[in-house]
Amino acid sequence: MNEVNLPGYYAIIPSSVRYCSKLKFAERLLYGEITSLLTKDGYCFATNRYFANLYGVIPGTVSRWISHLEELNFIKVELIRNDKKEIVQRKIFITDISCRMLVNDTYKQKQQYTYNQNEQYPLSRNAKDTNKRYRIDRLFNYIINKTDEILEDEFSSNEEYNNLCIILEELEMNYTKEIISIFTEENIEKLKIIIFCIKEIMFSNKSKLISKLNRQRLINIYDNCKKIEQENKGTSNEIKSFFDYYYVSVIKDLEK
Repeated sequence: MNEVNLPGYYAIIPSSVRYCSKLKFAERLLYGEITSLLTKDGYCFATNRYFANLYGVIPGTVSRWISHLEELNFIKVELIRNDKKEIVQRKIFITDISCRMLVNDTYKQKQQYTYNQNEQYPLSRNAKDTNKRYRIDRLFNYIINKTDEILEDEFSSNEEYNNLCIILEELEMNYTKEIISIFTEENIEKLKIIIFCIKEIMFSNKSKLISKLNRQRLINIYDNCKKIEQENKGTSNEIKSFFDYYYVSVIKDLEK
């Protein structure tokens, strides 16, 4: 974690935020997270990437949440630029005076309940893995079942979703619900992981590798990762998160 200030043991969400009908529940939670990250100088400088990894969404979603909180005057954002007008830091202040006072009163407690600095994000591995599992299943169901739910925490626009569909079509992975119904559970799981991996690459700093994607290549890497997972089960080299292992393996292979 690049941020020096670690999250406090407590987050503060005043009633004006908790019961604001204009705010999404995620935005209310984000407000509380901001209060837990305030420095002794009264601001939070965590990045969108930090919050995105924390809550399992894309940075663009966090950006919209923060903009909405600022639009409703719950927070104030200050951008620090260098001589080249490049943004070098962002400071997020909370505007509620009474809330600031409460944060100041509990700041000392924050020092007593900080998380281990070796942890990249203040979430347990089980919590992160469960959240990722949910996202993998939900994206697959959305693509196959064409539900009305808008996955705004995965895609910032319809264009992004359409681009993913185009890639799946090019890779011949745009299966219909009828075809999926005759797949084995093992092949359905394989397809889920591969699709989510493609989506993650699309919205990462490795997006240029998309052009190198190949259907058989993705399948071969998956099968090899599964083989290694089985071989190392119960050993000190046991794979803790199969998706993470597969994702890294795909990136390494594409970068050859």
